[in-house]
Amino acid sequence: MIQEAQDFRDESSTLYALVKAFDDKDFAKPTRFKDWTTNRVLRHLHMWNRAAQLSLEDPEGFQAFYGNLMHQMRDGLQVMADMESDFCSGYAGKQLLETWKQAYEETADAFASADPKTRVKWAGPDMSARSSITARQMETWAHGQAVFDRFNLRRQDGDRLRNIAFLGVNTFGWTFVNRGQPVPAKAPKVSLTAPSGAIWAWHADSSVGLIQGSATEFCQVVTQTRNILDTSLEVQGEVATLWMSQAQCFAGPPESPPQPGTRGLQNRLD
Repeated sequence: MIQEAQDFRDESSTLYALVKAFDDKDFAKPTRFKDWTTNRVLRHLHMWNRAAQLSLEDPEGFQAFYGNLMHQMRDGLQVMADMESDFCSGYAGKQLLETWKQAYEETADAFASADPKTRVKWAGPDMSARSSITARQMETWAHGQAVFDRFNLRRQDGDRLRNIAFLGVNTFGWTFVNRGQPVPAKAPKVSLTAPSGAIWAWHADSSVGLIQGSATEFCQVVTQTRNILDTSLEVQGEVATLWMSQAQCFAGPPESPPQPGTRGLQNRLD
């Protein structure tokens, strides 16, 4: 069994528990993440969860799905938001919520029984089934952050967050490669306090710098849901400072972190 599949399910269920109390107006309220509404967040998560499941169960089907997606976008026939809406049959509100829930449960089931080393196709390089479902957990956690922020709520993370922290540490080199920058010879030490109070450490013998503090805040930085300046993380050394100023643990072209003060609790419930 792939434990990360259960972690993905639990992450999704945490977001579901928040959103199930929403009324139709709440689903349509913009967040501070590119003005995405909760409807947009759920459509995005739903389509790409299904795509991940397709890549595991039907590689040729995934290639056809992704090829058509790129064709539509390249030729300017549709933008991503429209494609995600079409994929979700235009659903919104409670109907969308329940459609997403049923699908994430099925995706979790599919990955739970898979060989963790099975190679699956994706938008970038192939990856293992374990990495694929971990990426789905990361996406759910990251996009869910905007919804928690919008409604002025602090999420109570569990230690399954370690999967996302590990992904953040493991994509140190990718952050630089993706920007056409030379990769530093060594990564800095990372020492994080887990939600449970445990200490998670990577590169313990590194002498090129240090990142230390809350695991939640580290994950917020590498998923670009917070600017490093809006956290209490301790950052020492040039390499660590440069990394945290542009960290990106997700695939795709280079994205810039949010400007200081532009993400976080919105302090309004209207």
